[in-house]
Amino acid sequence: MTSSNSKQIVAEAAIGHLGDATIIGIGTGSTANLFIDALAPYANQLEGAVASSEESARRLQLAGIDVLELNETGSLPLYVDGADEFNIHRQLIKGGGGALTREKIVAGASRKFICIADGKKRVNLLGSFPLPVEVIPMARSYVARELIKLGGQPVYRQGFVSDNGNLILDVHNLDFTDPVALESEIDHIAGVVCNGLFARRPADLVITTDDRGQLVEL
Repeated sequence: MTSSNSKQIVAEAAIGHLGDATIIGIGTGSTANLFIDALAPYANQLEGAVASSEESARRLQLAGIDVLELNETGSLPLYVDGADEFNIHRQLIKGGGGALTREKIVAGASRKFICIADGKKRVNLLGSFPLPVEVIPMARSYVARELIKLGGQPVYRQGFVSDNGNLILDVHNLDFTDPVALESEIDHIAGVVCNGLFARRPADLVITTDDRGQLVEL
């Protein structure tokens, strides 16, 4: 089974978890886009959705779903998003698309966080995918030096600016044996806005596929 087929399967499966939610949070990326497309026939059942990026907001509007501001909605019953990596503990690395900060905000504001991911994204130990770290522009070099002290090898994501006007460092070779501690340590570096490690607030459910393409829920 191809990754595209797997993404389609998990995106459509997430529709079954909507329940009676009328306002939901939506993530960013290729799998989240497929979920938005699958959500379009249910647009009339929703008051709207909170998007984690400008890209997702545009796709929601094209699907006929109103885009709402989190400041107006308050807490959300459900957030659905993809991942670049996940483990058995439902801890994630996210931010390959650069929307990690808004993704983490919406996930934190939601009572249930469902991750939809191709089974090839499952790993025993996080870290094969470089960890995105969003930084204030003036702090880029300083943060990079501090990340090197943690054992990482930061690479500046050239030509990219986040929806928040910030820069991204993609960090290789970090030690992920204690993801919760690592997430906190990076967040405490001055100039870091957010990092793409979702360990303190992991997903509540991961919908994925096995080697045969069958649905699996973790």
